[in-house]
Amino acid sequence: GYRVVLSPRSAQCALTWISTGQLDRARSIARRTVAALLPAAHSGVKIVGLEPSSTAVLRSDITHLVGSNDARTVSSAVVTLAELLLATPNWQAPNLTGTTIVAQPHCHQHAVMGWERDAQLLASAGATVTRVSGCCGLAGNWGMEQGHYETSVAVAETNLLPAVRSMPAGALVLADGFSCRTQLDDLAKQPAMHLAQLLDPAKTH
Repeated sequence: GYRVVLSPRSAQCALTWISTGQLDRARSIARRTVAALLPAAHSGVKIVGLEPSSTAVLRSDITHLVGSNDARTVSSAVVTLAELLLATPNWQAPNLTGTTIVAQPHCHQHAVMGWERDAQLLASAGATVTRVSGCCGLAGNWGMEQGHYETSVAVAETNLLPAVRSMPAGALVLADGFSCRTQLDDLAKQPAMHLAQLLDPAKTH
């Protein structure tokens, strides 16, 4: 029942620059993003983040980088998909009874927004969920940098990869984060779904 409008290309999260310490450049991009999203926030429109790391920047980092009332207005309008759906009157999750899910919450979501609403949504759908603790090991650009690969793999071997190897036949892997899905594909050749895909019956049946 929602009308979905994609954000303008100018609305970037600036995480690439934040994670590499280029804070002046990140601040400039963050100001541009605030200006692009402010009309929607002022109008009471929810800004739905689908990539957890980007969502975390818009919920938290952007207020520190820009430090204005406009940035706080935008930040307060940002929600995750699970938060949006659970707050939607009369919305019902699709029936996922009999579906076994291994879920890898993104580290930024765990730290900033939390994963409790996602867990609540999946429980209401009847899914059986095993939540993986810990990081996937990629950590955005960090795992791609020379000298970090072995550590990145070791982190993945702590929890994520063993959980995937031991999951029952027919189980689905849920990972909203692009980094997490990349790591799973690279190290385990394991496809993973985003929550939006999981909730689409055409994708899961």
